[in-house]
Amino acid sequence: MSTRSTWLVIPCFNEVARLSRQGISELVANDDVGVVLVDDGSDDGTRELLFDIQHLGSGVDVLVLQQNVGKAGAVRQGMEHALTLDAKIVGYLDADFATPAKDMLALVRMLETSHVKVCLGSRWLHLGAKIDRTSFRHYGGRVFATIASMVLRLSIYDTQCGAKAFRVSHALVKSLSEPFLSRWAFDVELIGRLLNDASEDARYTEQDFIEIPLQTWQDIRGSKIRFVDMVIATFELLLINSALKRWAQRTSST
Repeated sequence: MSTRSTWLVIPCFNEVARLSRQGISELVANDDVGVVLVDDGSDDGTRELLFDIQHLGSGVDVLVLQQNVGKAGAVRQGMEHALTLDAKIVGYLDADFATPAKDMLALVRMLETSHVKVCLGSRWLHLGAKIDRTSFRHYGGRVFATIASMVLRLSIYDTQCGAKAFRVSHALVKSLSEPFLSRWAFDVELIGRLLNDASEDARYTEQDFIEIPLQTWQDIRGSKIRFVDMVIATFELLLINSALKRWAQRTSST
């Protein structure tokens, strides 16, 4: 059984050129933090790279998916795998480390030192922070986050930041038990499942969530999300809204 209580999932699809070895090393340098590297059916040598990184030291686990399932599926399966490692806290971040290791660790420490159950990174440009984000990502993200907040009935500034951490609970395990409807808006769906779990003593409330402004975030070239993906994800919020109502109905009987 692993002695690391926190496991962070990094989904990887053809990430040979972008995966940060240094970022991974900074994470696992903490004795209580491990990393699950998920190969999402890559065909560019990513799988070999992940095993090379794993062999360099402890705290790195590799999960291989034979076929590409998309970021949503890779994150979900990676988090489920992390649960088998006896994780008390699980989370995820992007392979390019647009969110630096130190900022990701700040989200984990918040969960360790407070009552909250979910800590969300937020790309809020403020004095003292360095948030390098394209106008397309910023304004597209504001539209998306506004609609997502309406779907969730929860005021979240940045639903799509790739850095999130969760305290392990029965509700979280249940929320990961079924595939997500959306390939890109799965963050909203996961949060919505936690908020809409109707089983006794399981449903999360606003007090269980906190957003932490990142100190650094850099828009790394090579992102796989395109303009059309953001448009599709925005329309998918309508489908997610209906799916969450069905989720509430199903969990009310469990």
